Amino acid sequence: MKDIKVVFMGTPEFSVPVLEGLIENYQVVGVVSQPDRKVGRKQEVVFSPVKQVAISHDIPVFQPEKIRVDYEDILDLKPDIIITCAYGQIIPKAILDFPKYGCINVHASLLPKLRGGAPIQKAIIDGYSKTGITIMYMDEAMDSGDIISQREIPILDNDTMETLHDKLSILGKELLLDTLPSIIDGFVIRIKQDEKEVTYAYNIKREEEYLDFHKTSRELYNQIRGLSPFPGSSCFIGDKEFKVYFARIEKVDTSMKIPGEVLHIYKDGIGIATKDYELVLLDIKPSGKKRMLASSFINGIKKSDYLGKVAYETKEG
Repeated sequence: MKDIKVVFMGTPEFSVPVLEGLIENYQVVGVVSQPDRKVGRKQEVVFSPVKQVAISHDIPVFQPEKIRVDYEDILDLKPDIIITCAYGQIIPKAILDFPKYGCINVHASLLPKLRGGAPIQKAIIDGYSKTGITIMYMDEAMDSGDIISQREIPILDNDTMETLHDKLSILGKELLLDTLPSIIDGFVIRIKQDEKEVTYAYNIKREEEYLDFHKTSRELYNQIRGLSPFPGSSCFIGDKEFKVYFARIEKVDTSMKIPGEVLHIYKDGIGIATKDYELVLLDIKPSGKKRMLASSFINGIKKSDYLGKVAYETKEG
């Protein structure tokens, strides 16, 4: 369908397979991405993953700071359809009403569950057993438009944000390409979202990264997986901060222990008391060091420096 003109809006790595699938099958006449940002100590300008793909295919890129007021260049492309996937800004009505086939969004949850910017993270953190992709018509509210198609996958017990992200990214590409012919042919059935079933997945806040060992081991295990590898969960043991990327649960009786107390130094990890059992930190980044397996860290410490210490959410405890 190379005669169908598509404008794609997206920014992060998650959006890349979707864009690549569109380039292979449609005429992508423009790409809209968030403005370039300066990162790191050197404040180097880094292009978004979506912008990099667009440039490699000689596709014009537009990066408005505020798309609600700066969108005329996009409409000048006269797209037949606009497709968004993790773009990062609310699309104004002037754009939504323009394309012949509408504005379509690829969202990484089974709507109406987990509307918002962090559906992959929150699906794991909140203990969902499954998630998926929703293809939907866009409206002026956040992820509230009519559903066109959905496809689900299970969340495995060892899934992290990274592994689930990669699975859903490919699933989003596949479902979109399977759905687009029906949208263009006009054979879709629009399904209104049930507002009684809505849950939200707002962007992760800094305070949500910290591990509170008064929670259950399962809650902490899910939190760690849902934030791995970015931004990572955090705790302090003494005055040293640790980022935590993976852990396991040991069903140790901790009823007489203080939540957060370091109970064991295993060969492969640091065992910390929780509300119910013990959480063993396996994949960590000690402050000032690179990310490493806990076994490597343990080989370079005195166990007595950590056993009996209490892990806190923040340095102040």
